[in-house]
Amino acid sequence: MRLKGKSALITGSARGIGKAFAAAYVAEGAVVAIADINLQAAEAAAAEIGPGAYALHLDVTQQASIDAAVTAVEERTGGLDILINNAALFDLAPIVDITRESYDRLFQINVAGTLFMMQAAARSMIARGKGGKIINMASQAGRRGEALVGVYCATKAAVISLTQSAGLNLIAHGINVNAIAPGVVDGEHWDGVDALFAKYENRPLGEKKRLVGAEVPLGRMATAADLTGMAIFLASPEADYIVAQTYNVDGGNWMS
Repeated sequence: MRLKGKSALITGSARGIGKAFAAAYVAEGAVVAIADINLQAAEAAAAEIGPGAYALHLDVTQQASIDAAVTAVEERTGGLDILINNAALFDLAPIVDITRESYDRLFQINVAGTLFMMQAAARSMIARGKGGKIINMASQAGRRGEALVGVYCATKAAVISLTQSAGLNLIAHGINVNAIAPGVVDGEHWDGVDALFAKYENRPLGEKKRLVGAEVPLGRMATAADLTGMAIFLASPEADYIVAQTYNVDGGNWMS
């Protein structure tokens, strides 16, 4: 029960990694807002997780929605202790095929969404005066370039940089900002990723997924459950002296 009595908000948590984090946090004693653009899916996830979870509508591209979500958490639980910036979008294309629409959308969600959620959460935490924990979801893609994944890689590199700057700025208020950089994580989203690689690399469906899993030193792709330990740790008092760091949880794919 390392998070007993804590109030958390997790963006994009109606499914996948965010949902796994929410379930793990509730099991550790937290009350968790399942904040997602798909309210119906968020409500279903909250019902499945149990009484410690509740649903909120959140569109991280809209400031009014961000502010309303943070206010809703304050009104329901008395204040926000933990934020996980999990909402993100993926796309890939060769440099010559990247569209402004794709670029704008990825940066709007992955970078601006992360920044302005951090800002709203930090303002709430500072006003309350009890500090807090903010965890951003980066990626191994933010550690390097990838031939077909230029824009997504750039967004996740930006998340790592924002984590460093925000961490250094907000620790003065007792707010620890850190990040998690997963590697390849199995889940329904990977069907879409695999299809994009199949298109641009002329591969049969399923081959890219099989290959990237085999290339992980540990021998397989991650599951969402493989990431929950780090998410709990960074939100707990055990991480009070950790500031502005990005932790690789990737089966050995990247060393830094």
